Amino acid sequence: MIQDIAPKKFDNHYVEMEPGAEDWILIYREREVLCRFENGQIRYPKLKEIIDEHMDPDLTYLFSVSGEHFFLLKEGLDIAPEGYEWESSSVFRTARPRYLAFAGITGEQLDEWYRANRYCGRCGKPLTPDFAERMVRCRECGNTVYPKICPGVIVAVTDGNRLLLTKYAPREGRTVNYALVAGFTEIGETLEETVAREVMEEVGLKVKNIRYYKSQPWSFTSTLLCGFFCEVDGDTTITLDTNELSVGQWFEREEIPMEDDGVSLTREMIGVFKAGKEKDF
Repeated sequence: MIQDIAPKKFDNHYVEMEPGAEDWILIYREREVLCRFENGQIRYPKLKEIIDEHMDPDLTYLFSVSGEHFFLLKEGLDIAPEGYEWESSSVFRTARPRYLAFAGITGEQLDEWYRANRYCGRCGKPLTPDFAERMVRCRECGNTVYPKICPGVIVAVTDGNRLLLTKYAPREGRTVNYALVAGFTEIGETLEETVAREVMEEVGLKVKNIRYYKSQPWSFTSTLLCGFFCEVDGDTTITLDTNELSVGQWFEREEIPMEDDGVSLTREMIGVFKAGKEKDF
């Protein structure tokens, strides 16, 4: 999956740090990232490429990957350095090396959070970064805001040798590939309750034997995805929520039209079922 970057190691411990000339600088605008490609490898600007002695940039330390430091340039750039271009953040799904793709999308999640939390939601005063942890604080009323992480579930509903695949209803910004039932956890709900509710709401099925598989940070939507396998309980007739989905269909194991893309939890879980390994979890 996109976060699997071994032998590289992601370190999100927040520290106050001054950037060096060779540190990576992540710069975003409207779901785009400033980057270039060398021999098929994604590259971001280094500090030495974008900063001169007359500039005083607003740089924020983000994280490190095996000793390589990444900083966010909050105010962006008026003119891109020579050789760099703006690319859609969808590039992170396929870019190599994997650790730089993961750094890029994680940096965008933090950029979106900083942009959305410039002013206090309680009193309206400016928020300022804390120096001890990843958080912004209102000096006027003491309100504190941490990065947004939304818990959600990915659900592989099975019926013996069959797997339920769905497609979202057409909507701007949504993919229309086959996927699994998915949804966000509501207030006061356990993850297992989310599984049962989302399956019932989207395809009208009851489920049993709900089993946790694994989780994935999905920075494209500031989500922590939690994967579950479960079995249909009783009637297998699909009643589709057409506001959310355009397709809900049972597929025999050998007829599943998708392979693991090495990026998403959804595709990995489909691959696990296709290989007949879902009962190992």
